[in-house]
Amino acid sequence: MTMMKAAVFVAPGRIELVDKPIPPVGPNDALVRITTTTICGTDVHILKGEYPVAPGLTIGHEPVGIIEKLGSNVQGYQEGQRVIAGAICPSFTSYACQDGYPSQDGGCACHGYKPMGGWRFGNTIDGTQAEYVLVPDAQANLAPVPDGLSDEQVLMCPDIMSTGFAGAEAANIKIGDVVAVFAQGPIGLCATAGAKLRGASTIIAVDGVNERLQIARQLGADVTLNFREVDVVDEILKLTGGRGVDAAIEALGTQTTFESALRVLKPGGTLSSLGVYSSDLTIPLGAFHAGLGDNKIVTSLCPGGKERMRRLLNVVASGRVDLGALVTHEYKLEQIVEAYDLFGHQRDGVLKVAIKPF
Repeated sequence: MTMMKAAVFVAPGRIELVDKPIPPVGPNDALVRITTTTICGTDVHILKGEYPVAPGLTIGHEPVGIIEKLGSNVQGYQEGQRVIAGAICPSFTSYACQDGYPSQDGGCACHGYKPMGGWRFGNTIDGTQAEYVLVPDAQANLAPVPDGLSDEQVLMCPDIMSTGFAGAEAANIKIGDVVAVFAQGPIGLCATAGAKLRGASTIIAVDGVNERLQIARQLGADVTLNFREVDVVDEILKLTGGRGVDAAIEALGTQTTFESALRVLKPGGTLSSLGVYSSDLTIPLGAFHAGLGDNKIVTSLCPGGKERMRRLLNVVASGRVDLGALVTHEYKLEQIVEAYDLFGHQRDGVLKVAIKPF
């Protein structure tokens, strides 16, 4: 077999399933047969033309699969092994990687930095919404899936779980902190779970969909607020006696959620931003304390690499977090256009869609 099915970006508003050659395997690569992948909000930005990628590029960046073929330099793995790879798959050889910022990997450029450069699948190289994906720098990026874990249990690890947890880690949450998480989509729900694991004593989850707020409670939220029913900023300030929260996590990428997160933050607190923004942000003067409030605003792109994936897989295997409930729908790869329509329009209570090529 030399050809495979792949979902490619054609033009804004059009992703199509086409036949593409199965890629040849270089010495540092691994060819992985995809058993399950999914659609991310970033893929919807690509579909809408809000994030530019090359026409003909295979989309997707969340792979669970089986090693079909290994490059000659890749050691410690075997063909037939179940693996995941992070949505961020850096080379780990650039200046940025060795400086501790592998998600911003600029490869062989003279200075070695490129914003979001570690995100290659479905961005700068062919991605995972296909029957096969070529994993570059496989030695650094493949992580074996522990026995007994289903594809659905580990499907969040490559991106959603890594991103949500990164938001909690960047927020510098300490034991006993009060944390607000704005937006309870898949990433926000993982941020809620991450805040609990970090030791927050009170987690306030904000969303406009009550079903998502129910899942947030299952994952560790102590208080849930529907922004369609209450003034969230007023309510959080009341809950904290006017003090504000120690950390606010913004998991959507809009002016409204960003500004609300800033308004509920205590002086000295941290705003951890995970959203993908598609327009300029404005910082309100009062909420910013004229720039003198000792606040931190930090952004994160999910960490990748096999060590990050190993740790996340350990969390799943230990039973500390069960993210299987986030997978609400399943489609075959040939139904990918239908799956995008459902996910892009957020119908039928969708959170994450499992895409099965075989």
